[in-house]
Amino acid sequence: MPNVTTERAIKNAAASVEMEGFTVSADYVNWCEKLLNKEITMAQYIEFVKASQGV
Repeated sequence: MPNVTTERAIKNAAASVEMEGFTVSADYVNWCEKLLNKEITMAQYIEFVKASQGV
């Protein structure tokens, strides 16, 4: 099984979400990259997403 880059994994996940009718913003992609590269924690990622939705 070939190795999948972080970029490819995010693109695949975004495509899946978009097929369900949702939109993936550039901010979400950026935060996801940071999460997968261990630059932010899952808790920080969740706070970013909640803040972007006004929650």
